[in-house]
Amino acid sequence: MAAGTLTVAGQAVPEHCLVSGKMHERTSSVDGQAYAIGFEIRLPRNWNGRFLHQGNGGIDGNVVAATGAFGGGPLTHALAQGFAVLSSDAGHTAAQGPAFGIDPQARLDYGYQAVGKLTPMAKGVIQATYGKGPDRSYFGGCSNGGRHALVAASRYAADYDGILAGAPGYNLPKAAVANIFGAQRYASVASNSADLSSAFTAAERATVAAAVLAKCDALDGATDGLVQDVEACQRSFNLQTDVPTCSGARDGSCLSAAQKTAIAPIFSGAVTSSGAAVYASFPYDAGLGAGGIAFWEFTAPLALDSGAVGLIFKVPPEAASFNGPQWALTTSIDSMVAQINATNTVYTESAMSFMTPPDPSDLSTLKNRGGKLLIYHGVSDPIFSVNDSAAYIDRLRERGGDPSDYARLFRVPGMGHCAGGPATDQFDALSALVAWVEQGTAPQRLTAAARGAGNAGGVNAELPAGWSATRTRPLCPYPKVARYAGSGSLEDAASFNCQ
Repeated sequence: MAAGTLTVAGQAVPEHCLVSGKMHERTSSVDGQAYAIGFEIRLPRNWNGRFLHQGNGGIDGNVVAATGAFGGGPLTHALAQGFAVLSSDAGHTAAQGPAFGIDPQARLDYGYQAVGKLTPMAKGVIQATYGKGPDRSYFGGCSNGGRHALVAASRYAADYDGILAGAPGYNLPKAAVANIFGAQRYASVASNSADLSSAFTAAERATVAAAVLAKCDALDGATDGLVQDVEACQRSFNLQTDVPTCSGARDGSCLSAAQKTAIAPIFSGAVTSSGAAVYASFPYDAGLGAGGIAFWEFTAPLALDSGAVGLIFKVPPEAASFNGPQWALTTSIDSMVAQINATNTVYTESAMSFMTPPDPSDLSTLKNRGGKLLIYHGVSDPIFSVNDSAAYIDRLRERGGDPSDYARLFRVPGMGHCAGGPATDQFDALSALVAWVEQGTAPQRLTAAARGAGNAGGVNAELPAGWSATRTRPLCPYPKVARYAGSGSLEDAASFNCQ
C-alpha cells in the first residue's frame, strides 16, 4: 500500500503492507450459515517493533481498517507511529446481523475466542514479515472494542503487555438489558407511543443538563461548563428538587412529576422487580443535553439492544424473525436477566460467561508480568456507565490494594460514548500507555483538547459556543479530579491540578 493510499485525520498513512484473510471457515450445523474469522493486518515498512490488536465496536461483523486510532477525533494513530495493526470481524459478517448469535460457536468467537485464535496468527505474520516477532504487544479499542480489551486483560494477559480500554462495556449483556429497562421507562411517559424521545425531549434534556451545571459546575473551583468532581455532583444534585416540576403543560423548561418518576430510576440504575441491581448507575453530567445521547437512549434499545439480547445473549435465542422493538418493550426485565445467565446443551456458556472477563477483580497475570491497563471513559456515556469502570478499579483495590501501578482509569467529563459531547475529547492515550509499559512512566494526567473549528481530527459540533476552539484539560486518574489552581486561563490545562 503506497503512502497516502489511506489517511487518518488528514494525515497520509505511510507505506505499508496489507495482509487480509479468513480463519476457521466453516458451515454451522445449527443455523446452516457460513462463518469465518475475517481479518486484516497492516504492516508498516518502518516498523517500530510493536503490535497492536485493534478491537472494534458494536456487534463487530466488519473488518475495520487497521489503523489503531483512538481518543475522540484522533490526530495520531498506531499505524502512523509504526505499529503493526490487526483488525477483525470477530467471526461473523455484518450481513448476518445479530442472528449470528443463533450459532453457538459464533457467540464464543465474538465474546472471546476470536482474539485467542487471531493473536498467534498475527504474531506469526509479523515474524514472517520482519524476521522477528513483536518486541511489545498491545490491545486497544473503545465500546465493544473496550470490552474486548478488558477480556483480553484477563484471558490473554500472557500475550499482551499493554491494554487500552475505552468506554469498556465489559458487562455488555447487563448494559443492554439496562438500556431496555430505560426504554420501558421512557415508553411509560412518551407523549407519542411511536417515538421514545417524546418522553424526554431535547429541550428537556438541555434543561436538566443546565440544572446539573448550576448545581455542580463550580464544585471543582471553576465555572467552565465542565463537572470535574463527579462524586460531589451526585451528592449535590437532586432531580426532584433541582429541576422545575411542570405545573401545566410540558414546554421544555420543566419535567412533569410522571417524567421524574420514570426517569430517575434510569440514572440510579436498572433493577429487577425485586429491586436487585441489573447494571450500574449513571451519573448526572453536563453532556446529558448533547445530540449524541438521543440515539443511545431512544433508538438503540429497540434497534440494537433488542437484537443483541434476544439473539446473541439470550438462552435459548429468539427466532431470527422476531420483532425486536415489540419484544424489548413487552418482555420482563426479570426474564432477560435470567436468560443472559442461562445455559443449555446447545449454548453451554452463558452470555455473562463468554462476554465478560472471567474474574474482573483478578488481573494478577497482567500485573505479575509487568503489564499495564489504561482505561478512559466519558462521564456522559449513556450506554456503558463510567460508574461501572470506576467499580472495576474499586474491585481491583478491594482485592489486592492500590492498583495504580498497573491499572488506571481516566474519566472524561462531558464526553459521551467514546467521543463527542461538551468535552475535551481529543487525547493520545496510546502513547501514554507505551511510555508506561516501556519506560515505567506512569501517566499522572493526560492532556485532552477540544475539537473546535479547524481541528484536523474533525470538529466536535457539540462544543459550547463560549469555549476556546483549542481548550485543554487534564484527565486525571480516578479517583482524582481536575481542580482549578485559582489562577490562569480557564482554557488551559496548565491552570488545573489533579487532586
